[in-house]
Amino acid sequence: MTYHTTRRRLLGFASTIAMTGALLAGAYSKASTLPAGRLAADTPVFTSGARGAPAGTRHFWDQLALEPADAWTRLRDTFRWQEQWQGGPGQARVQHWIDAYSAEPHNIVEITERARPWLAWILDRVERRNLPGEIALIPFVESAFDPEARSRFGAAGLWQIMPRTGDALGLRRDGAWDGRLDVVRSTQAALDYIELQAEQWYEGDIELSLAAYNAGAGTVNRARRQARAQGREGDYWDLALPDETMHYVPKLLAIAAIVADPERYGVELPDIDSQPTFARVPVTRTLGLEEAARLAGVPTGELAALNPGLRTRTVRPHQVRELLVPAAGADRLVAALDRPRPAGSRQEAVHVVQRGDTLSAIASRHAVAVADLARWNGIDRPDALQPGQQLTLSGR
Repeated sequence: MTYHTTRRRLLGFASTIAMTGALLAGAYSKASTLPAGRLAADTPVFTSGARGAPAGTRHFWDQLALEPADAWTRLRDTFRWQEQWQGGPGQARVQHWIDAYSAEPHNIVEITERARPWLAWILDRVERRNLPGEIALIPFVESAFDPEARSRFGAAGLWQIMPRTGDALGLRRDGAWDGRLDVVRSTQAALDYIELQAEQWYEGDIELSLAAYNAGAGTVNRARRQARAQGREGDYWDLALPDETMHYVPKLLAIAAIVADPERYGVELPDIDSQPTFARVPVTRTLGLEEAARLAGVPTGELAALNPGLRTRTVRPHQVRELLVPAAGADRLVAALDRPRPAGSRQEAVHVVQRGDTLSAIASRHAVAVADLARWNGIDRPDALQPGQQLTLSGR
């Protein structure tokens, strides 16, 4: 049982990591250049239309008719692996996890409830890449859909990305931001990584790439060589891998089987809308998280939960490029950020870095501690200051 990608994005690149870093850097740069007052280009925006609207206009009611009513229906429509494992070499391993999961249906409900803000958006990305819908459930296996999950080995986020892997994938980490916890960017990075490893090492075989995502390509490649030396083909089900990796794909197939037929297993999945419920709003000025929530008309806790990558309560444009905002409040926040600030309102003191400036010299000039200045601005490499960079001079 295999699924092979049809994409060939590695031509001309020396390594998977180099390609992934280039793709992620390009995507990050594009996001950072959005003009003020614009939602990110791929943000869904629905408007109701009046009768007599121009032909071809897609309105809210049309959208309802064209899209599945819920994310689970949409997800089931994209499954591709549900019949392949049955009767095959992996059936016993998959069935073991179906039995284990379905024995505790309340755990499935709890985890899938945490998927509510993210599932439709992740599925949208999986569909755009023409990948099996089962891939959208990897966060169930990796992190139980907890975007702030951390392992004892240092992996973090929905996709449990290790620090060095995140660095290679272009997921910035500093005192203000951890890209591994940012669901938008970590999802894009994880899917790139899975696809690119499949193309680099496994002739497009996604199952082998998933094994490598869990155990590392070196471990999987050694197991393949051993299997082939013993006369086997060397697909995922042939390999002798670490226990966790041996269970990795069966766990994914098991939870997908339950999602495909929840009534059969006594599971009642929570209602999740088929379309993403958040929008991406560019940050065009410094503002506190509480202020952003007030301007958007949403609870601060809800805004914070959508932005787990944010490590501070203050959002600054040179540190955080965009906020995820509940769709109902996105237009309000965009409009508020476009309005000039009232005359007399306090502006945060900043220092614009000049050529030759050092962090210690700036701190001395403004009578602040070097450690505080670094913390307020999320600086972990004082030698990497750039001319024109704006540094806040307070922790507010």
